[in-house]
Amino acid sequence: MDTVQLAKRVRIHALRMTSRGGSSHIGAALSIADILAVLYGGILRVDPRQPRWSDRDRFILSKGHAGAAVYATLAETGFFPTEQLTQHYQDGSVLSGHVSHKGIPGVELSTGSLGHGLGVGTGMAKALKMAGRTPRVFVLLSDGECDEGTIWEAALFAQHHQLDNLVAIVDYNKIQSLAPVAETIALEPFRQKWESFNWTVVETDGHDHEKLKATLGRLPAQPGRPTVVIAHTTKGKGVSFMENTVLWHYRTARGEEFDRALAELEKA
Repeated sequence: MDTVQLAKRVRIHALRMTSRGGSSHIGAALSIADILAVLYGGILRVDPRQPRWSDRDRFILSKGHAGAAVYATLAETGFFPTEQLTQHYQDGSVLSGHVSHKGIPGVELSTGSLGHGLGVGTGMAKALKMAGRTPRVFVLLSDGECDEGTIWEAALFAQHHQLDNLVAIVDYNKIQSLAPVAETIALEPFRQKWESFNWTVVETDGHDHEKLKATLGRLPAQPGRPTVVIAHTTKGKGVSFMENTVLWHYRTARGEEFDRALAELEKA
């Protein structure tokens, strides 16, 4: 599968979806499109014809506000028709603004209250280990979410139980809801924090598909230890006037802004 083209389609879908429904978080959706495209383009062991296949890898979007990107990825990879994406954020639709598992094949967990995805993923990984099963659990976090204490409780638990079937991916775009991460609660030295919790840490460019494939294709990175991938990304990636700005965490692209954004994404 051409993951670069998949990411492009995901970005265009997410822009259309958030604009049509009047929802926000387009900046967050654009920053993770490449990660999702690489995961669903060949890394994850999943089968859209059997969404609940017992031996599937599990994927959790802990930063649930970027759900439009996950819905678009699932639709583009065959879990449900792409036509259903037009219902996003509409009254009565199952495609809620924050990602939901109710009635949506391929979504493992409803999220949106930040800080809980890693804990649930850790529990899944532990249960799989206890059952002698081989599926892996991938949890995609936001950087601002790492302000939450529950993240570090889960990190302690995971290393204690040697959950090498667990992978956390941090979308490190360095901007959270109202300000840069460094001005809210600084995370640096970020790599060393995870290392001090006895996780194997890998850093990569979160928009370079070949680097993502090389990184995510070598997991678990170290036997007996959970892995965290710190993916350096750009908030609003792909739309010049959205990139690296706090504004597009909540703003909705409409009118001339939508037209400009769509033109840039289609040209990419």
